[in-house]
Amino acid sequence: MPGDVISLREATKVWFSISLQTFGGPAGQIAVMQHALVDEKRWIGQQRFLHALSYCTLLPGPEAQQLAIYIGWLLNGVRGGLIAGTLFVLPGVIALLGLSALYVGAGDTTVVTAILAAVAPAVLAIVVQAVIRVGGRALGHPALVALAVAAFVALACFAVPFPLVVAAAAAIGWALGRWAPYTMVAKARGGAAEDGPAPLIPDDALHTERPSRTHTLKVVALGLLAWGIPVGVVVALTGRDSIFTDQASFFTGAALVTFGGAYAVLAYVAQKAVEVYGWLAPGEMVTGLALAETTPGPLIMVVQFVAFVGAYRAPGDLNPWVAAVTAALLTTWVTFVPCFVFVFAGAPYVERLRGNHAVSAALTGIMAAVVGVIANLAIFFAVHTLFRQVEVVAWGPLHLQVPDPGTLKPLSLAIALLAAYLLLRRGWSILRTLGLCGLIGLVVGLVQVVG
Repeated sequence: MPGDVISLREATKVWFSISLQTFGGPAGQIAVMQHALVDEKRWIGQQRFLHALSYCTLLPGPEAQQLAIYIGWLLNGVRGGLIAGTLFVLPGVIALLGLSALYVGAGDTTVVTAILAAVAPAVLAIVVQAVIRVGGRALGHPALVALAVAAFVALACFAVPFPLVVAAAAAIGWALGRWAPYTMVAKARGGAAEDGPAPLIPDDALHTERPSRTHTLKVVALGLLAWGIPVGVVVALTGRDSIFTDQASFFTGAALVTFGGAYAVLAYVAQKAVEVYGWLAPGEMVTGLALAETTPGPLIMVVQFVAFVGAYRAPGDLNPWVAAVTAALLTTWVTFVPCFVFVFAGAPYVERLRGNHAVSAALTGIMAAVVGVIANLAIFFAVHTLFRQVEVVAWGPLHLQVPDPGTLKPLSLAIALLAAYLLLRRGWSILRTLGLCGLIGLVVGLVQVVG
């Protein structure tokens, strides 16, 4: 145990504060944790943070939430990891439940649509901030910058599968570490330590647990029980052919193949949910994504919206609202339980390998590629937020998302620029910036209603 250098109560308060700011997908969420834990609280060093992030990037599922579990485990052991990971998604679960209910009950109201449309562009500034912060510290040599650019081009222009990009980055990082070790450096900032702000907690004081087969088997067994008991109860009560059983099975499988984050699996989920199961109408997946992007928590929580809408429309013998809430909570449960298992089982091994130069070099390569991944997500989010129409142009192996300039949303662009100015130049907090942008959206919505 870490000896309670940071009390669990104090850590819980900070994780709760972070949970209210987890907008903007993985990029924004990583930026929030970077600012709170590395820059402000200085509970963890920059390289320890990036080392954990590199491992979480390799896992299926939402890497930002898994990073929260990992750091919570470092600070306060298993209890800290459970609290950090749960709080990371809890506000989003509650918010998305409310918005899903509003959607199926009242449809797209003008005021709600206007608020969401105003918050989404503000998230762009959070993503840009993440690229600047993470890139500024992870890319300490031109070779790593080139690796980040290559990862961005591979994903954004050639639709290279995410696992292949990560594997190539790991191989290149290993090769650089072996034959050009001088490239494996962090970027100094204004004479500061290369590891970023010096952490208040020494590395040796953080939670350490020796990896063992017994520990791993125990974590996996408990994880299977945590997943299996609620699923088994639902199957026993509703039958093997119920929508709840189908959703539990489908979304469990989706949670295990979401390499590359939510965007990498959205097309698969949308195709199955619409064409195979009929849970959503065509185009409603975009609505669910918009709601997930503008509520706190991982973007993969769009599956909660899919489950809610599907069960509401096909409740079986249950009340539609009871069916919808049950399906949404069950789907959320089976989606995130694997995240805790992956981290608690793997983190002791990853910590043991921190001193291994070959592994550290491979993870440094992955971290450089992650900067390119975040930049790619920023571009994806930007074109779909600032333009009404986006087309995919394919020319041989080249695949580009090209927005129609005539469909630019001037108000969205203005809000994005305002948010960027407040965050990057004025030093506003994320919550304060999002609050102001949401207020602007509320005013616009009320004016539309009155008009």
